[in-house]
Amino acid sequence: MRAHELTLGRTFGVVFDHGDDFFPVLAEFCREHDVRSGYIPSFIAGFSEVDIVGACDRLDDPTAPVWSKVHLRNVEAFGGGTLAFDPTSGEVKPHIHVAVGLKEHSASGHTSHLLGARVQFLTEMLVIEVTSPRLHRISESELFDVPLLRFN
Repeated sequence: MRAHELTLGRTFGVVFDHGDDFFPVLAEFCREHDVRSGYIPSFIAGFSEVDIVGACDRLDDPTAPVWSKVHLRNVEAFGGGTLAFDPTSGEVKPHIHVAVGLKEHSASGHTSHLLGARVQFLTEMLVIEVTSPRLHRISESELFDVPLLRFN
């Protein structure tokens, strides 16, 4: 386990517009407001299309992470995550999970790691800046190179 007391900075309400490409717009927000570390306690969204981590095939190693994606359309979503700055790329790396419901299939649900999405009608999000310590991710070679959150 790792734990660290966080010093919080600014709190933002972020509203995405219809048709926005989720991750590029989130990156633009982070650049414009110089947010390098933070967390997203929750957000609600409508997505015309979404890619989440998932597989329909039998997994050779069920303990290994899944890197394939499932593509869904016309969903409602609830999610949350963290933002951590990557000094190598100079970009904020989000780690976001969502629960989505397929509107035309009785809102049947899927839950996983968000890979990409296109906003349909709205996305309303809270972003809480963490000013100290800086959050970053380090790939853990012993755990399939999964990038784990670390406190700087």
